[in-house]
Amino acid sequence: MALVITAAVLIGGPYIFIDLFEGTPPSRLHLPTAAGVGPGSVTPGPVSGTWVASTGSLAGYRVNELLFGQTHTAVGRTSKVSGGLVISGTEIAAADFSVDMASVKSDQGARDAQFRGFIMRTADYPKATFQLTSPIQMGAVPAIGQKITEQAVGDLTMRGVRRSISFALSAERLPDDTIDVNAEIPIRFSDWHIPNPSFAVARVGSTGIIEVLLQMVAANAAGHPAHPQPPPTPTTSIYVPGSF
Repeated sequence: MALVITAAVLIGGPYIFIDLFEGTPPSRLHLPTAAGVGPGSVTPGPVSGTWVASTGSLAGYRVNELLFGQTHTAVGRTSKVSGGLVISGTEIAAADFSVDMASVKSDQGARDAQFRGFIMRTADYPKATFQLTSPIQMGAVPAIGQKITEQAVGDLTMRGVRRSISFALSAERLPDDTIDVNAEIPIRFSDWHIPNPSFAVARVGSTGIIEVLLQMVAANAAGHPAHPQPPPTPTTSIYVPGSF
């Protein structure tokens, strides 16, 4: 494989190397479309109560790399997201989420090994967490199919370091009794003592983006989804992790 990589770089240059071994990064996570439902076309019911992250939830990173002088976006994601939020009237009163960091996968096994080891030390810090520290005022209960954008403030803990962050999040109430929440959170690696992962042929800047798409479902008294959930509907391009 090393000979193949060397030949790709020498004969075709960085463009062929990126096409063969890096590929096209998956699209950004985004809110799905409430098909056939226009804002206000369905009368919403009450949303107060506890909502938990279901199997359709995703969290991960987007980081720009300079590989052989060419820009490429590295993306890693996981569906192992847990936690929930509490809605009281028109207010998101509390939210607490956790991500299994060792399960984050990109399209490169070598990158994932570095992520679990040197970069995030997942054996020592297996979880990244977010806890809302200030209620979010929605103003009104959104209609089904209506998207809203609000500011969230809370504590993000990664690699054992907790810092307060503020970011915009978008949410949409869907007709299948789910609420989807989407956010892109810019971070500076040094704020969480995350070492810069640059090496000989790939250079990485000092910042990245945490991207999140949460599919929230109503919880029962035990804090579990009140109804069985179907397999998640993809909201981005097909993405199959692999390795060298």
